[in-house]
Amino acid sequence: MDIFDFDSPAKGKAGPGATAPGQPQPGDNAPELSVSEVAQAVKRTIETTFDRVRVRGEISRPNYHRSGHLYLTLKDEKAVIDAVCWRGAVSKLSLRAEEGMEVIVTGKLTTFPGGSKYQVVIEQMELAGEGALLKLLEDRRKRLMAEGLFEAERKQPLPFLPQVIGVVTSPTGAVIRDILHRVADRFPRHVILWPVAVQGEKSAPEVAAAIAGFNAIEPGGHVPRPDVLIVGRGGGSLEDLWGFNEESVVRAVAASRIPVISAVGHETDTTLIDFVADRRAPTPTGAAEMAVPVRADLMLGVEEFGARIGRGLQRKVQQTSTELAGLARGLVDPNRVLQERRQALDVIDQRLDRGLQAAIRAQKSKLDTVAAKVRHPRERLQRMAEQARSLSDRLGAAAGQTARARAQTFAAQRFGDRLQQATARRLDQHQQVLSNVQRLLDSFASSRDRLLEQGYVWVSTADGDVVPRASAVADGNRLRLHFIDGPVDVVVGAKEASKGVKPPKPATMPAGATGRSKRPSQQADEDQGSLL
Repeated sequence: MDIFDFDSPAKGKAGPGATAPGQPQPGDNAPELSVSEVAQAVKRTIETTFDRVRVRGEISRPNYHRSGHLYLTLKDEKAVIDAVCWRGAVSKLSLRAEEGMEVIVTGKLTTFPGGSKYQVVIEQMELAGEGALLKLLEDRRKRLMAEGLFEAERKQPLPFLPQVIGVVTSPTGAVIRDILHRVADRFPRHVILWPVAVQGEKSAPEVAAAIAGFNAIEPGGHVPRPDVLIVGRGGGSLEDLWGFNEESVVRAVAASRIPVISAVGHETDTTLIDFVADRRAPTPTGAAEMAVPVRADLMLGVEEFGARIGRGLQRKVQQTSTELAGLARGLVDPNRVLQERRQALDVIDQRLDRGLQAAIRAQKSKLDTVAAKVRHPRERLQRMAEQARSLSDRLGAAAGQTARARAQTFAAQRFGDRLQQATARRLDQHQQVLSNVQRLLDSFASSRDRLLEQGYVWVSTADGDVVPRASAVADGNRLRLHFIDGPVDVVVGAKEASKGVKPPKPATMPAGATGRSKRPSQQADEDQGSLL
């Protein structure tokens, strides 16, 4: 164990041959001392002789008691000494005691009478040399890396253009001036400084508190919440940068919901927050360059993109115009197509009119023929009705076909509607004609039956052709006389061939004709009967 750097010389140190106070002189009887008296005498001697010492050793079995005191053992290759740090001094230590850490403690020696042992009362603690610091740093780095704090998946992307930048550094150093100057040159943004100590015992807790404080700011509050944080300081020795290796600072950066840029020291300096930060900058100026883009470059890029978009749109318009012109040359003029369709519809309409007229004339001729023959009025009327229905179906089919042809275009649809309406009117007119003919036939049949009941007959040939005039009859022709109750076949001129034959009796008068005077027509009927 090395003991050195005493602040004050030993007081009352006995030289060779000197007698300790309270000891009996040679030849005197030794006084009796109690155990407490001996313990207190030893305590006073040690505390007086070693009232302030600096001891270097390796920490063993550190114990932070729940009372707040720290108990540990300092050892080297040959000896061991106990040490204690009271609660008030523990909070002022610049580092946390860990197993195997080589440190230099400053304090005083004292004894513990209750255990007959001595110990060092620690007031200050520092690492013993850069090698110990590096070992401690490496051990801490491995432990935090094992926890996953340095994983790339935990890192957050930086905003492209932050509105507010938070800076954690000293307010009096060159770091904040470099950051402000660089941000103003590249892209002016709102910068908020959280002043902290960047070296010494207060550095680590203040930096950790600043990071947590920025994260505690609510968005939209009186104080704007930063979009990115820069934690930085200038270069220095390992001891100067040690505050940024403390576990509290590393964990604060890892827990930050705001992206953090580490800018501690120069490019060759490395601290633990460089591993846990979202981005590491070689210098504070580099951190400012990472935080904001160059406004002039962005403006040039926007102008270039705008020009490229304009040229692209112009080329697209020209290409589209060329393609449209080519397609237009391959298309038929719509007006000409419509005109051809209209002309075709006009032709169809004319043909339909002529067809309807021809069909009406043909049906009228047939009706005239049927009316002249009147062989079987009801049967012929039914046949005519069937023919009318057939014609109606044909006309409906023709109208449907025409309507489908007209449905090809919007204008054809309109002409189709007109054609259907005209066809419907034609059919209605034809149906009216048929109805009139039906009524005429019904009236003719009724009139004929009434005439036959009054004694009239009508004459036809054996083939059923009507004989309207006597000049059309020659002797020997076979005729058929149609009475109310049936036909009778006769031969013209048969009376002269059979003279002496008694003529048939005149037909019996109808019941309703009794007492009436004979009209000339009735007289003619009797004469005709006599001829037969």
